[in-house]
Amino acid sequence: MGTEDRLADWRADALEFESQLDGVVLGLQRAVRLLTVAVFARGHALLEGNVGVGKTTLLRAAARALGGAYQRIEGTIDLMPQDLIYHTHVDRNGQPRIEPGPILAHGCDLSVFFFNEINRARPQVHSLLLRVMSERSVSAFNTEYRFPHLQVFADRNRVEKEETFELPGAARDRFLMELEIAPESSETVHRQLTFDTRYHDTDTLIGEVRESVVDYRTIEEIACAIQRSVRAGEAVQQFVERLRRATHDPTEFGVTLDNVEMDELILCGAGPRGMSMLVRAAKVAAWLDGRLDLAPQDIAAVFHETIAHRIFFTPIYEMQRGRIARPLSEAILRAVPAP
Repeated sequence: MGTEDRLADWRADALEFESQLDGVVLGLQRAVRLLTVAVFARGHALLEGNVGVGKTTLLRAAARALGGAYQRIEGTIDLMPQDLIYHTHVDRNGQPRIEPGPILAHGCDLSVFFFNEINRARPQVHSLLLRVMSERSVSAFNTEYRFPHLQVFADRNRVEKEETFELPGAARDRFLMELEIAPESSETVHRQLTFDTRYHDTDTLIGEVRESVVDYRTIEEIACAIQRSVRAGEAVQQFVERLRRATHDPTEFGVTLDNVEMDELILCGAGPRGMSMLVRAAKVAAWLDGRLDLAPQDIAAVFHETIAHRIFFTPIYEMQRGRIARPLSEAILRAVPAP
């Protein structure tokens, strides 16, 4: 079977994966599509959203549909790096014991690792997580442990700011995407979520997801095949380069925002890794749409989620990121001419 035939078969599995997730969360179709892109781009994702909007349900469903092991940890101010690696306790015989922590508990079968409220954890914990995310490995007990199938998803508490530690730019840059998890503002959707008891029992809901729709052990092979097979023509490459320049100097393309001094906005635009991640995600978006030629709409479909958190604002505007980031990315897409 040729590569294109295999990609077609894998695409059918990926769309079924997406369908399974859509079946357990309502009003999150765009978030589910972007999560699917992240999975098949082999990228980590930072989830943004209020409490109770379905982030954990979505990730548990993804773990079940991938068939790998799932682990979740809560970010707390007293969490230390070693708590991810091991935990100690006294057994029933009064003997001290050391047991594997959440990262090591499933060994190389760990597929989805969810760090809830990551900004409640200390920077030392973030540093360890960076190593795990970038290298998919960790050193413990004089041994190097590898997690070839691992994808990290984290949630940031946006409401409470006391006893929190915001992620530095280097940490956020390790996430392929930052995804907004918010049900659409449809009265029908919210009535279903409120009154349909099917959505009140999360365990039963997750149990309806078909296991191993996509074998987590094949994701790396699929991801590599997508990146090799989806082609980016010269016009699209020039378009991506113009977008990169616009993140560094929006005024070059006439980008303006209300109540923002554009000359004083940008501290640093997207770097080479960020732009390569944009293209990586866009290739998956094209593949999911059944095409092997990258198009401007594929770039636009993932631009905000892959690039906005890689644009650094000057301090006075960094405090207003929530108000500025999306309008800026949308304005850049409108201003930069597409082929």
